[in-house]
Amino acid sequence: MKSRFTKAVLPLLVLFGAIIYLPGCATIGMDRATKTTDTMQALENDYRQAGLQIDATNASLASLVMPAQKDTRKAYKAYSKEVKKMEALGSRLNQHADEMQSQRDTFFEKWETSYASAEIQELSEQRRVDMRAAYAKIPEASIGVKGALQAYLNDTREIQRYLSNDLTPQGIESIRPVAHRAVMDGKRVQESIKPLLTAINQVKSGMVQGNK
Repeated sequence: MKSRFTKAVLPLLVLFGAIIYLPGCATIGMDRATKTTDTMQALENDYRQAGLQIDATNASLASLVMPAQKDTRKAYKAYSKEVKKMEALGSRLNQHADEMQSQRDTFFEKWETSYASAEIQELSEQRRVDMRAAYAKIPEASIGVKGALQAYLNDTREIQRYLSNDLTPQGIESIRPVAHRAVMDGKRVQESIKPLLTAINQVKSGMVQGNK
């Protein structure tokens, strides 16, 4: 009796376990996609904020070195405040970029492609190939952006340090050409960010989960 009962129940237990397991796998996959898109959104927000912060930093620098500036100490403090904000934003950008890279690798490594149906497996593999190709546009679009942004951060920081030692009319006059170049470099960084934002948006829209 016990043996017949065990034989009858065991297949049901296996089936029940499979039913629980499969939705769990799907949920884990969706969680990975959600984490990845959330990090993309954070990175996109950072880059948009970087564009605005470059405007603020450039404006404070231009005000500081303008020939008609009468209160150089106040202008210097305002500029230093914007440089500090720019540096904090740069650090956050690097952190989110590293997180996105790590999550991207995990997302594709754990993409489920083992299906009993050959048709579904082929669809899954093709979808992964397409997503990889779309994702590749982000690093392509980001070529030069990180370096240009870091160079801008370095220049604005160096100008701040220079003027902390020589906030005199002569010191400001001597650094003015460098300041003007930094302002132009900041504008170029803003332009280079635009295609990167487009690439992030395209990938994000292809991965977004309905009704999170």
